[in-house]
Amino acid sequence: MNTEQLIAQIRSKQSFLCIGLDVDWNKIPDHLKQTADPIFEFNKAIIDATHDLAVAYKPNMAFYEAHGLAGWQSLEKTINYLNTNYPEQFTIADAKRGDIGNTSSMYAKAFLQDLQFDSITVAPYMGKDSVEPFLAFEDKHTILLALTSNEGAFDFQTQMLDGEEFYKKVIATSKSWKNSRNLMYVVGATKAEYFAEIRKLIPDSFLLVPGVGAQGGSLAEVCKYGMNSQVGLLVNSSRGIIYASAGEDFAEKAREEALKLQQEMASLLPATF
Repeated sequence: MNTEQLIAQIRSKQSFLCIGLDVDWNKIPDHLKQTADPIFEFNKAIIDATHDLAVAYKPNMAFYEAHGLAGWQSLEKTINYLNTNYPEQFTIADAKRGDIGNTSSMYAKAFLQDLQFDSITVAPYMGKDSVEPFLAFEDKHTILLALTSNEGAFDFQTQMLDGEEFYKKVIATSKSWKNSRNLMYVVGATKAEYFAEIRKLIPDSFLLVPGVGAQGGSLAEVCKYGMNSQVGLLVNSSRGIIYASAGEDFAEKAREEALKLQQEMASLLPATF
């Protein structure tokens, strides 16, 4: 999916909601645990209930890899279900990969070619040659960790380096990498006051924004400082939507929570959008 198609979907749905499919076995409703593939059945129900309100889905790889081969099969079934039934959805492999070049090439192949995700999250710490193998996939997006929503972000990301905060140096440097037009950036909603500075560096790039909902980030503040003329935001909510209920009505309750966010997003979009 290219950026223009993503923007068209945001405009059509009046939404920039990304739903995180972070499926914790202990939180799957009991009635699903009797099925052949509880994780996939959970995802399928959430997707079917919310697809008209969301523009993106983001499975976090840890929740699948923890189950070994069975978890990987659940992931594969989930992405295939999305690509077959809801091809308009932007899909994100939240894998946070990044290694030496030949290893990154294999990670990129696994997620962007074999599994056919539209994008993947990547750690920038190892630099240019660890990220460019992902950027080499022309119609795919690489989502670089820039300023994350966790408390430990302050350990390194906001430290000063040669008179500049480290996250700013990461963003500025990344713009020089080959095919950097395919970059998006992770910026946590709990760091809303930083968005204005980030927009000076990357005014036109899409930002993937975790931290709204269970982590306490403010959607209004994110939009105030982070939205551009094409919206330029994918705001993720995981736990606040997918675990709205632990009962048989879990998908219905997930839809209710997704609808609340979508309606708030619609109210925050530019009047001309």
